Amino acid sequence: MDINPLTHPPGRALLAELTALYASNRDFFALSGDFPDPDAISAEQIAAALAEEGAMPGAEALLGRDGEGRLVGVVLTLDRHPDPADPDPWIGLLLVDARHRRTGHGRRLAGAVEERFRRAGRAAVRLAVLDNNPDGLAFWTALGYREIDRRRDRRLGRPCRVLRKPLARAAGPQGLSGFPAP
Repeated sequence: MDINPLTHPPGRALLAELTALYASNRDFFALSGDFPDPDAISAEQIAAALAEEGAMPGAEALLGRDGEGRLVGVVLTLDRHPDPADPDPWIGLLLVDARHRRTGHGRRLAGAVEERFRRAGRAAVRLAVLDNNPDGLAFWTALGYREIDRRRDRRLGRPCRVLRKPLARAAGPQGLSGFPAP
């Protein structure tokens, strides 16, 4: 899988790819309420959402493409949560194109984000899963994330579970080597 940062603003062709990816996740957006009509997610809505996310200090969007160059996933991250008492980076969103689920793309994207943070010397990563998203909770806990808190998200006040995963340091050739959610 090829993983690269999104440049802002995305061009028209990339925005069309991103809109198709988001629209393929209709069920998630129906439960999250992030878009007024999960059956009619538009390029303008995606552009606005990405611009809002990208304006946050330390935010990054990563695009995952398969071996044939198809966009199969996107991850939104923050290197620091807006709460200064929270020391960990966050994964704000991880979406895999619904047509490519259960093929390992989500695991690879999550692993790539973890590795980026590990290399940056971060000790752990956090994320929030909506209480009404048992599939999301099962995915993240299978990857080793553990619940550390329950609270409402900052943007819409939805009940969430905050999960955290310590990032073990990997020994590299030079010694130790080194992403809102609510």
